[in-house]
Amino acid sequence: MRWALGVSYLGTGYHGWQSQADGLTVQDKLEAALNLFADTTTQTRIHTLCAGRTDSGVHGHMQVVHFDTDVMRDASSWVRGTNTHLPKDIAVQWAKEVPREFHCRGSAITRRYAYALLESHVRPSVDAGRVGWAHRPLQLEPMRLAANYLLGEHDFSSFRASQCQALSPIKNLLSIEIACRGERDQDHGQRYWHFEFEGNAFLHHMIRNIMGCLITVGQGAEPPLWMKTVLDAKSRKVAAPTFPPDGLYFLGPTYDAKWGLPTTPLFAYGLI
Repeated sequence: MRWALGVSYLGTGYHGWQSQADGLTVQDKLEAALNLFADTTTQTRIHTLCAGRTDSGVHGHMQVVHFDTDVMRDASSWVRGTNTHLPKDIAVQWAKEVPREFHCRGSAITRRYAYALLESHVRPSVDAGRVGWAHRPLQLEPMRLAANYLLGEHDFSSFRASQCQALSPIKNLLSIEIACRGERDQDHGQRYWHFEFEGNAFLHHMIRNIMGCLITVGQGAEPPLWMKTVLDAKSRKVAAPTFPPDGLYFLGPTYDAKWGLPTTPLFAYGLI
């Protein structure tokens, strides 16, 4: 049987998704919990694949994984039983049996990310690790204008980490939505910003590098047209520094309706 799971997690305390020798990754914790619940042996141990790997400190709102197993459990048991063995900052949200031809990564049509940002004179406290931070005021319209230059299919080499293993830097960025909440005068107050991205796929650090450029434009250090200059250069050297992982959330992949997997509308996540 092949099962698909929806998994959410706070990435602050983990070294990313991908399994590592130290065991301090989300995949390691999830697989340990699955195997404890399923009472597997070395020969029948459950191994998972994910729709999109996340880096250290990056959160998962709806990571989708799949695994194959001969263990017979119903969907609700996979959810409740696995969660019994997971730490409090990781939780399986749903489970569904899927056909063998389903692949959590290969069957994905698009992938979605969000970045939650606090604009404030003072650094985050209760939100530490869950939001990025900009201490200088941001302007919405310049950031929206800059974001428009990135829409469509482009070579995103300027926003690609040096350690990126993607076969091609050409990706199709379908949408970038930006919104804010709150008021801030010259000396007091704060605002929360929500950036949402959807594309067919993303390069390593691509969104964090785009965020660095959007913030540069939003704070008035560069005009919106500078974003096109960065994109056209196809060089990481001309872009802004990589933004921190704290406010980055993998919202999850989208799939064809034929798989019958749960979906959540855009801007329905309550991250800000």
